[in-house]
Amino acid sequence: MATTLTVQTTSRAGLSQAAHGTAADATGNNWKSNANEILRVFNGGGASITATLVFGPDAAVDGQMPTNKTVSIAAGDTVDIGPFPAYYQDATDKVNITWTGTMTSVKVMVLKLGS
Repeated sequence: MATTLTVQTTSRAGLSQAAHGTAADATGNNWKSNANEILRVFNGGGASITATLVFGPDAAVDGQMPTNKTVSIAAGDTVDIGPFPAYYQDATDKVNITWTGTMTSVKVMVLKLGS
């Protein structure tokens, strides 16, 4: 079962990435979305991984679902993905991400802009 991530809000006081990054769950991650977040992926591993962004039911066009979007993250790289419009949300307003590759040494965090 996927692990739910806590959305972190940025501020002018700063937000520590080290303190808030969470180990990615090999079975997937999700979060309650308002369509304005980004997913930051820190791949500290020795090989590339792939994030699969799962489309929600509102992505269907004429009853057909699009192929889920994939993003490759190279070994040692940090990648920001998003924002995630409403068509990425499932029936409970969560965005769901699945992973391919070795997930040891991979951290993730979800960010939204503060005011």
